[in-house]
Amino acid sequence: MQTYKIAIIGLGTVGLSVAQILNKHKHLIAQRSGIEIVVAKVLVRNQAKYAHYGFNLAESLDEILEDESIALVVELVGGIEYPFEIAKRVFQKKKAFVSANKAMIASKMQELVEYSKGIPFGFEASVCGGIPIVEAFRDSLVGNAILDFSGIMNGTSNFILTQMEEKNQSFQSALTQAQELGYAEADPTLDIEGGDAAHKLLILAKLAYGIVVKEEEILIEGIKDIELEDIMIASKLGYKIKLLGIARKEGEFVELRVHPTFIPHDSMLCSANGVKNALSVRGDGIGEMLYCGLGAGGDATASAVIADIVNIARLRECAQYPIPPFGTFNSSECVKLKNKGDIICQFYLKIEVLHQSGAMAKLTSILAECEISISQLMQEDNQRSAIIILLTHRVEERKVNEAIKKISLCSFTLGSIRKIRVHE
Repeated sequence: MQTYKIAIIGLGTVGLSVAQILNKHKHLIAQRSGIEIVVAKVLVRNQAKYAHYGFNLAESLDEILEDESIALVVELVGGIEYPFEIAKRVFQKKKAFVSANKAMIASKMQELVEYSKGIPFGFEASVCGGIPIVEAFRDSLVGNAILDFSGIMNGTSNFILTQMEEKNQSFQSALTQAQELGYAEADPTLDIEGGDAAHKLLILAKLAYGIVVKEEEILIEGIKDIELEDIMIASKLGYKIKLLGIARKEGEFVELRVHPTFIPHDSMLCSANGVKNALSVRGDGIGEMLYCGLGAGGDATASAVIADIVNIARLRECAQYPIPPFGTFNSSECVKLKNKGDIICQFYLKIEVLHQSGAMAKLTSILAECEISISQLMQEDNQRSAIIILLTHRVEERKVNEAIKKISLCSFTLGSIRKIRVHE
């Protein structure tokens, strides 16, 4: 049996899991793949901290790159610029590269495409942890045109929303619990403001449609403004609120967006609660499929990293990697990003108004002016004001934004208007 030597850079939660699983299941992996995977060297900043594990600790990146016996480098250090520099140098040495770094891959995608030409590049673990969705897009669904895909791509936000729904916790209380359980970082910004989900969406959009766009070009909204009242109202209307990443192709345009969304109770995605991730994919041949599982955590992410390592090792005899990492889309033939304001869906609006003569008439008049029709309407009265809750029919986002701006300027409007999109 032949051996395949690799190096690991970074021994955080995921890196340590990768090394330990490769050791624990050494014989099982060899039996299934026909190849013995050997961790030849490990690079860490604090060697004393990891000395007792018995790894062969490298002194520098150069030591790994100059070792001709090492065929593949796994990067698990986090950040953007430093891991990108590692990737460039690994590719320059014609070594295979595996990363779980969604932020780096999403922000440096086009550069990585160029640097990795002819060289194996695995990034399964960068999207939804242990769910093999990259493999599905590249291999299993290769005979399908991807019509659309949408899903819960961030376990932290999903845990928070689940706690709010099931335990009647406030957003802050659920976030604090997520941090205590290790589901959220001390700085949870990327998770709760949608950035993490956006990185994953951009990677999948490149695989599905060949489109490369920057994070700031797409619609991104997080969950930090969702209140317990919104969760309760959604339930009354037959919905759950989830943070979704959504991609939909219409003609030559693709819409990409991340935001809290009303999902019908009978939706396939509604079953994914807690820290689980779930992705619904519609292909023109296969129809709708649901991929669900743990989207984060050391062992789940390590499982995806190891899958990439073994898949690349199986192809080690190839002089050139047969499948470019993001396909061979011609940039001149790629779809275009749909304007945020042209995105069409249903909307949930919550508006607090004073008990003032003509307020409701003015509100409905503004909606009519903006060509917005109402699907459902509820009103909850208190002593000095009323909460108007409405669901619109399908309408362009820009029209809803225009209506919100006009209603906000009315003398009877109190506070800010809540807007949440409805998933179809």
